Amino acid sequence: MNDTSAVKDALRRQQIETPSWAYGNSGTRFKVFAQQGVPRTPQEKIDDAAQVHRFTGVAPSVAVHIPWDKVDDYAALSAHAEDRGVRIGAVNTNVFQDDDYKLGSVTNPDPKVRRKALDHLLECVDIMDAVGSKDLKLWFSDGTNYPGQDDIRTRQDRMAEALAAVYERLGDDQRFLLEYKLFEPAFYMTDLPDWGASYAHCLKLGPKAQVVVDTGHHAPGTNIEFIVAFLLREGKLGGFDFNSRFYADDDLMVGAADPFQLFRIMYEVVRGGGYDPATGVAFMLDQCHNIEPKIHGQIRSVMNVQEATAKALLVDGDALRAAQESGDVLAANAVFMDAYNTDVRPLLAELREEMGLHPDPVAAYKASGYFERVVAERKDGQAAGWGA
Repeated sequence: MNDTSAVKDALRRQQIETPSWAYGNSGTRFKVFAQQGVPRTPQEKIDDAAQVHRFTGVAPSVAVHIPWDKVDDYAALSAHAEDRGVRIGAVNTNVFQDDDYKLGSVTNPDPKVRRKALDHLLECVDIMDAVGSKDLKLWFSDGTNYPGQDDIRTRQDRMAEALAAVYERLGDDQRFLLEYKLFEPAFYMTDLPDWGASYAHCLKLGPKAQVVVDTGHHAPGTNIEFIVAFLLREGKLGGFDFNSRFYADDDLMVGAADPFQLFRIMYEVVRGGGYDPATGVAFMLDQCHNIEPKIHGQIRSVMNVQEATAKALLVDGDALRAAQESGDVLAANAVFMDAYNTDVRPLLAELREEMGLHPDPVAAYKASGYFERVVAERKDGQAAGWGA
């Protein structure tokens, strides 16, 4: 796309969802470092998410995580979000933090535990109905640590049974996004270890079951853009959980470790038509800011996705196809690299001004005084997060 105005129009339509848990205290299994001004309630998490949208203009929704964001009145929570200029997006389930799930949730050998896990998943669909959400995010930590610990095939049967029950409960305009992860917390075998396993389950169920690609959940060196291209071609790419990793599931800011990879992923999204809102591909952040400021980190992450997207949109498709079809390897690569090496920050700054925003979202946020205000307001009470 060589037309700058067309690139701007495409970027203006971009929507990136931020996760409520990114605003709470987080850390590793060794330590959670508490920060000042952290939200104490789901409502305050939404308040912080609204600041990201206020300064970027492209983050109009916030994902919630149950039970971390459990409230008595979900309609009121949705109204609170609308009052702050955002909406509740995906509802994320949690079947990994209860003692009962030590040997798994929906694949646990104990039918009572499996029932408990399924009841939670169905409860989350009820919450979707209450807040008007269309996406249910499913990630299962289920797996085994030792050979022979449990029967691999039987666990797949249990997984299929649970997914079918959730699928049946979904409304006509709802879907679930099935995540996968190579390892951790299970170390020998994970029940949904890769995109192929998730794809196979989704394919069997139907159009309301789609795969979500978490960019940090793969083995080192995995060609994630191939996965994206394949799933888009099959109509099974439901969305992304964007983050960054150096070694394993680091959950660092998207684009921090390998911005070129993020560009390559976004190119395949554009190339495969996934950038068209009609495809329903969701662009979500799923990361934790363990040592950096929360809202600032989310703003920077949104900007990183914007920059990668802008570069992907700038790839000269005609020149690339001509080089590819003529077998000119270096010319084709040069077209790709020219787009990646373009400094798109001036274009994005100009776009933000056209949208009535400050050209530098980080500077605008820092100057707003919001952080100083919430530090003072939230000094009492229990900060949201999880301890270690």
